[in-house]
Amino acid sequence: MSIATERPWADPSLPAAERAGLLLAAMTLEEKVAQLGSRWVGNDMADHELPADETINVAPLEDVFSTGASLSLADASRDGLGQLTRVWGSYPQSVEQGVAEVVRQHEIVLKGSRLGVPALVHEECLTGFTTYGATVYPASIAWGATFDPALVERMAAAIGRDMAAAGVHQGLSPVLDVVRDYRWGRVEETMGEDPYLVGILGSAYVRGLQSAGVLATLKHFAGYSASRAGRNHGPVSMGRRELLDIILPTFETAIATAGAGSVMSSYADLDGLPASADPWLFTDVLRDDWWFEGTVVSDYWAVPFLASMHRVAADDAAAGALALTAGTDVELPDTVGYGGLVAKVRSGELPEALVDRAARRVLLQKAQLGLLDADWTPEDSVSAQGLNLNSEQNRAIAAELAEKSIVLLDAGTVLPLNHQAKVAVIGPCADDPRTLMGCYAFPNHVLPRYPERGLGIEVGTPLGALRNELGEVPYAQGCAVTGNDRSGFEQAVALTQDCDVAVAFVGDLSGLFGHGTSGEGCDAEDLRLPGVQGELVNALLDTGKPVVLVVVSGRPYALGEYADRVAALVQAFIPGQEGAAAIAGVLSGRIVPSGKLPVQLPRHVGGQPGTYLQPALGSVESAGISGLETRPLYPFGYGASYTTFSVGDLRLSSDEIGSDGEFTATVRVRNTGYRAGDEVVQLYLRDVVAQVARPLKLLTGFARVSLEPGAAAEMTFRVHADRTAYTGPDLRRIVEPGEFDVMVGTSALDLPCRAMLRITGDVRVVGHDRVLTTPVSVSHDPGGG
Repeated sequence: MSIATERPWADPSLPAAERAGLLLAAMTLEEKVAQLGSRWVGNDMADHELPADETINVAPLEDVFSTGASLSLADASRDGLGQLTRVWGSYPQSVEQGVAEVVRQHEIVLKGSRLGVPALVHEECLTGFTTYGATVYPASIAWGATFDPALVERMAAAIGRDMAAAGVHQGLSPVLDVVRDYRWGRVEETMGEDPYLVGILGSAYVRGLQSAGVLATLKHFAGYSASRAGRNHGPVSMGRRELLDIILPTFETAIATAGAGSVMSSYADLDGLPASADPWLFTDVLRDDWWFEGTVVSDYWAVPFLASMHRVAADDAAAGALALTAGTDVELPDTVGYGGLVAKVRSGELPEALVDRAARRVLLQKAQLGLLDADWTPEDSVSAQGLNLNSEQNRAIAAELAEKSIVLLDAGTVLPLNHQAKVAVIGPCADDPRTLMGCYAFPNHVLPRYPERGLGIEVGTPLGALRNELGEVPYAQGCAVTGNDRSGFEQAVALTQDCDVAVAFVGDLSGLFGHGTSGEGCDAEDLRLPGVQGELVNALLDTGKPVVLVVVSGRPYALGEYADRVAALVQAFIPGQEGAAAIAGVLSGRIVPSGKLPVQLPRHVGGQPGTYLQPALGSVESAGISGLETRPLYPFGYGASYTTFSVGDLRLSSDEIGSDGEFTATVRVRNTGYRAGDEVVQLYLRDVVAQVARPLKLLTGFARVSLEPGAAAEMTFRVHADRTAYTGPDLRRIVEPGEFDVMVGTSALDLPCRAMLRITGDVRVVGHDRVLTTPVSVSHDPGGG
């Protein structure tokens, strides 16, 4: 019997949607529900012990580790299976073992079910492919500091190529949450506090990852980053207007401009309604308003959490029915709540049409990925030959990202370092490579449970990198990242007294759920440096010797206490495995710094919130109304350099446009210094009078430009009237006639170029088809003009 008659859905010449429909029609209810589930084989998050010998056969592991599900893979996939969870990312294994395990798990799914539909494999990829021996790129907050979408896209494409070669179909990244509270532990996983910056960089990541054939997953939908007091999984008290104008545009942009294939639900509840149970989010907005055609996957255990944590469902089965009805297509990482869907349908409590709706979406993606093709095999899905997960090309991209992400806050009197000076290196982040990597980097995410395995990759430290730049330098730790041990202060102070300049490395060690100072579940009470690091800094400053303070962190810390006393100040947001050389290169002057702050740097440890997106009553313009200081130590978008730039000669193509028109804003930027360097030119808009209280300024366009000394460039921003749209009193998004300040400069508080624009005509209601981006063209003038 031919494929056309026996398995017509396996014919790749048919349209993917038709193939999905044919397969769906051939399935029993049990088989359709099975496509909505998943199985995590080898989950060791419960601190089970694994053998340390790399030659072990990992096959027996499937029945040893289980969180949220007790079935073996064979039992779990008897009717088929939607997804295989983290085959590569659960425990340390060689490339050969990983390839063999992917094949083994696929074969169990194929041989044990009637229709033999392959499962889709997903993995984490927040700082690169989260597996043993893979390149660790800078954390997302560092991508934000680059303001360089093209570079982020190149990184994501490299990650995608590695994952595709490893047989992975879906990556759980990027995080498109917008920072609302710096105390939140997952700030390091975000790209900043501005929705336009996050949306543009996130879309670039999606394009890169999906160019390799790996589905990108936008997370966490939605509002997760705005929890009360920055507490992980905390309730979110947010009005719908703030959600629509600040939180949702990042996701909408990545769907509209990059075609993101998947969306992940948030753990949080919005005004009491958990996101996973909200049909307005997952059906009305995502499907009906945004025309999203991909799949919605739950965050890990978000479905049973509806019963156990949110308590909006009586049990796991009820939670499953609630999530499916809202629009969650696939339950991760194990089938728990969705295990009860068959009984719910059989009893008449749940329409089978909802199962069909989700299963059709899952099968469509499997068809698009080639998983339904007649010639698909587990062996051909992976490329075992020559699979190098930490290639020279990967490391070069990681290095470029790190270099462009380092933010020079103040060169002061000592940077770049004098190579003849006697330099001492102090601090807990100077000689611990783990402080350079995020909480979803494999060395910090999984390997703490396997200390005998090392890091799996070579990662230098700032101390070693500075020794490469400057020669031998003495070092004292002073204290740990956490804890109250001050016994190392004396040695650190003595070294400082005996040097010309001390470089103090302080900041974070990323981890999970309290096992770190930054990362998932590692929220902060306030914004003082962790442990006794602040006391160490003060002890060094009390010597009277020049101190360069380098903060290596996943969130911005309040540095106002030290800003007027340090000789120089540098912010390095978790810069990845190549970050040490990048930091040292900036300190030595080998690298001209060009990073910009994707989050403001607060002055005081309290006084949340501190993001720049404030209306008049939350901004510096409200001085005197409250005793709390709102001006940041350093503003959003700020970053200094070892050269200087001028931005001027703002010209608008017109000072008046209709409510459906557009204008261009052109400025001239020139390198007025003596070294080649990069500047990030930023355009902000201010709605002078609106129907609701709006932020005093919003980033509306940006572009990075490289200039030789004396060279100049003209940068032209093409701004459509849609870019002024906001959510009005009736919750409709509108473009409203009126006056707008057009401001261009190099940070949210350094905007020397200003002009007034008037929008005329009628109020215009806009939707998903509105213009979401501001294209920028650059015309170089090598002579400077």
